Amino acid sequence: MKVLVAVKRVVDYNVKVRVKADNSGVDLANVKMSMNPFCEIAVEEAVRLKEKGIATEVIAVSVGPTAAQEQLRTALALGADRAVLVATDDELSSLAVAKALKAVVDKEQPQLVILGKQAIDSDNNQTGQMLAALTGYAQGTFASKVEIDGGNARVTREIDGGLQTVSLKLPAIVTTDLRLNEPRYATLPNIMKAKKKPLETLAPADLGVSTASTNSIVKVEAPAARGAGIKVGSVAELVEKLKNEAKVI
Repeated sequence: MKVLVAVKRVVDYNVKVRVKADNSGVDLANVKMSMNPFCEIAVEEAVRLKEKGIATEVIAVSVGPTAAQEQLRTALALGADRAVLVATDDELSSLAVAKALKAVVDKEQPQLVILGKQAIDSDNNQTGQMLAALTGYAQGTFASKVEIDGGNARVTREIDGGLQTVSLKLPAIVTTDLRLNEPRYATLPNIMKAKKKPLETLAPADLGVSTASTNSIVKVEAPAARGAGIKVGSVAELVEKLKNEAKVI
């Protein structure tokens, strides 16, 4: 079984994000970039399926700038067999990414596609669902457990009311939630081996798709600075301030 895993390059989650002075976007100059944490979970799940003998090949794919090769090499070091980069410097919308991934799916014909449920930069939680709609594949989103049995996938989903289990006929799309697994660290020997693994670079035009977005950023602003807290001397004073100053009761 061939498994395709989507990987996104994002600002590292430990970095404090800064807005550009002209409010045109996020300042990425000299900022550490990493693999999206939910994508790390997706890669880990694909590699575990291969270790169990269920998957025969794991392919990591990313849509984005040439620099995203760094994150694809990380995926290769974690256990993916080869990688594909759809290289573009366009400002990508979820739909543009989904269309590019759909073209890669048509080319590679995987039986399972695993994506992180959302990226920590845009936080849209859209690409997996859009990809399922474009391909016509069954989908299991927010997965906390994935079991493969022949031509079917049993996915336990995290929903507002608890857990929901769905049975999907392969090929299928799965998006990962936090509790699906604990991603491993790439070891130095595997990092060195990853440098020799194949990484194919394609242009969107090679796949017959356009990554031009119909959305445009009007303005980006940092959230308002949080004011300093105060101490109160009694419960009565607290209630008075909540009622008359904060006006929350």
